[in-house]
Amino acid sequence: MTPSNRLKELGLELPPVASPAGSYIPATRTGHLVFTAGQLPLSGGELHRTGKVGDGVTPEEARECARLCALNALAAAAEKAGSLDNLRDVVKVTGFVASAPGFNGQAGVLNGASELLGEVFGEAGLHARSAVGVTELPLDAPVEVELIVSLDPPA
Repeated sequence: MTPSNRLKELGLELPPVASPAGSYIPATRTGHLVFTAGQLPLSGGELHRTGKVGDGVTPEEARECARLCALNALAAAAEKAGSLDNLRDVVKVTGFVASAPGFNGQAGVLNGASELLGEVFGEAGLHARSAVGVTELPLDAPVEVELIVSLDPPA
């Protein structure tokens, strides 16, 4: 089953690629790899949540934000690759969690992104990952996620 078919089975669709909030592009390709810029938890063009995890944003809400970030990152990667189905393997996920003092559950928050990627790509969605706690993120977002994905080599 293709990633796009799995996405449909999950009742999801790729959102439009978010316009950059600065001087960068949403994704870039080098060789057989696509690197996405950090993606925020946008839904319908608006931030799903704002604030710090552990102070106004629960870990469960932040997990959902990480899932939205991953979906937005897949949209950017798929646009650069020509299609979601041209993406072969998720290589690396880097996630940033705007954390209140004392909050140290960043890995659990980023599981929202990792689990979505596993649901869409199956075993090809297994990846290396970094989960980093930070003081602030753009637009007061609670989570930001970036991906590195590989493409099928040319025939």
